[in-house]
Amino acid sequence: MRTRVKICGITREQDALLAAEYGADAIGLVFYPPSPRAVSVERAAAIVRELPPFVTTVGLFVNAEAELISRVVDDVGVDLLQFHGQECPDYCAQHRRPWIRAISMKPDTDLAAMQRQFAAGRGLLLDAYRPGIPGGTGETFDWDRIPVGLGPRIVLAGGLDPNNVADAVRRVRPYGVDVSGGVEAAKGIKDPRKIKAFIEEVLSAEK
Repeated sequence: MRTRVKICGITREQDALLAAEYGADAIGLVFYPPSPRAVSVERAAAIVRELPPFVTTVGLFVNAEAELISRVVDDVGVDLLQFHGQECPDYCAQHRRPWIRAISMKPDTDLAAMQRQFAAGRGLLLDAYRPGIPGGTGETFDWDRIPVGLGPRIVLAGGLDPNNVADAVRRVRPYGVDVSGGVEAAKGIKDPRKIKAFIEEVLSAEK
């Protein structure tokens, strides 16, 4: 099975188009104001309007009010919701879009239990844990903590870049990989060469 690639933290139309040109399956738009990669609803809508067909658009939220999520669904038209806070399964499911739940890999995280708890979602996104930071840490975690057989339900994130993503794909065999800071020239500004190299490394791991 081909490993899907999501380029997250997109803030500019040109970066979204480059990601699509190089073969990204999805882009991520951050609706969390404290993030340096956050976008407004209006900015996100402008980005999505420029995308070609068959690129999945993902809205990222952290304990967001339902009103904001509704605006993003209606005005941006994102395809998938990604929750990074303390959202429960019922809350994740009430916004008229399929969803995935991000899990910060704390030392005591029981992934099998998380999979059961959030089974109604499309999968789990696994990210490194740092207290007070709901994702985008730029750090990896111990991939050996992922149970064998869970890979097809996993989007792997956390400190991935062109130098380590091939190894991550070979070891975890996730459904997809998610990168933001690992392909940037500056926070929120993507580097075309890094995006291209990242996707090429994912493809090389599948040969």
